[in-house]
Amino acid sequence: MRKETMEYHYDWNLWTILNSAAKTHDGSRKEYETLLPYVHHYRDVLDTFVKQGEPGLLFLKLLAQYMENCVTAKERGQKVSMNTFCLAMPLLYAFDVQPIALEVWSVLGTIVLKRGTAEFLDYCCEVGFTETSCSAQRGALGAYLSGLGVKPDFIICDSPGVCDTNANSFAFAAAYLDLPFYQLNYPQTLTDDRAEKYHRDDFRGLISFLEKQTGRKLDMYRLHEVIKETRKQDELACEIFEMLRLFPSPIPAVYDLMLYGGKFMLSGLPQYTELLEAMVKKAKENVQKGIAGTTSGKETVRGMFCYIDHYTGDARMWSFLDSKDISHLGSLLFGFWQREMPYARGREAEGYVLDDSSLDAMIDSMAAQNSRMPMVKQIRGPYDAPHMWRDDVLGCAALMKPDFIAYMGTIGCRNTWGMVKLLVKDLERAGYPTIVLYGDGFDDRVQSWESISDKISEFLHVRGIKQ
Repeated sequence: MRKETMEYHYDWNLWTILNSAAKTHDGSRKEYETLLPYVHHYRDVLDTFVKQGEPGLLFLKLLAQYMENCVTAKERGQKVSMNTFCLAMPLLYAFDVQPIALEVWSVLGTIVLKRGTAEFLDYCCEVGFTETSCSAQRGALGAYLSGLGVKPDFIICDSPGVCDTNANSFAFAAAYLDLPFYQLNYPQTLTDDRAEKYHRDDFRGLISFLEKQTGRKLDMYRLHEVIKETRKQDELACEIFEMLRLFPSPIPAVYDLMLYGGKFMLSGLPQYTELLEAMVKKAKENVQKGIAGTTSGKETVRGMFCYIDHYTGDARMWSFLDSKDISHLGSLLFGFWQREMPYARGREAEGYVLDDSSLDAMIDSMAAQNSRMPMVKQIRGPYDAPHMWRDDVLGCAALMKPDFIAYMGTIGCRNTWGMVKLLVKDLERAGYPTIVLYGDGFDDRVQSWESISDKISEFLHVRGIKQ
């Protein structure tokens, strides 16, 4: 790794940048516009949020708050956990543990830093980790392995059966950093009694692990408060999804990122509730005006993303969609499987409900929520088995009625690369034009965003999809 890269801590550096970004609109419009040329390497994504008004500004402040919480946790006497994005964060907040989600920090570095996270990706390989692993973890993991971030107190992984490269990242980090490690696991099935018992017992094992690592028992009152806040957030997320189905969709494309990004950072905390309330309010205003969520207020194409989004190149994916008047109908990361969600109707056994009537009920509820997190639910077994990837994509497509579906991931997504062409055949057979994009959502060296956006435009043209 270059000496220049080692000059500043990765997490502190990103926090100072985004903390300043969150304040850019506190002054006058003229001051903001004068500033933009000086942040040209992330001006598109900054302006994408600012253009959303209150929801976008709240998201920037939420980002800054989360990052500050991570960087200063130990100074405030908190334990720090390194974990995957698809772990139910409310449990950690109930223990007053600060979660560091590697994928979140990878996205932040990919979007904000002019140099991206290439050196951190490569550093993981330099110290012995495989280069074929998922870049979603490695982008930030390299920084933490090199000592350029707050050292966690322990590591939690919740998806070994879902994504082997994800699991291996955390197992490697635990061994390399010599940290306590807890690994949740999931059977291939989801709703049968044996699987539910396994989930609950495994989740109780995680609680015992957290009690040992923090030196405190699970606080029932604190857990109740976090679950109550999470239930509010679930209700608001369901409202957003309902409105997403409308023609035109009143939901701005970037709400996709804001909804799941906020959940991966501050789920169960009031700041995320405030963000969702602002998003719902703005979307309802668009509904009343009869306009789409795009800047122009028009919707020419409806696109659904059956896996993840693309974050490199100043996160220009969202500004690209907005410039083309394409409504983003959500990605796999948008699906958390609350039982009240439209896509859970008729499939209620696959959804979860948060029950705070007793300590056991709360723990069982959180175990159910955790087992239905994005990817944890969809990619635990064969893509075409019940309750898996194909069922969820086709179910959402039937509700959302997209004009096209796109797959994009990372070069390390072996679980999906092994079956994506089969999925595409099924989607095409069902009447949904589907494109597979061969870039890496976290590593621009694989394929540039310019090339990927050209492929999308070409696909829409060749398939005769209106633009």
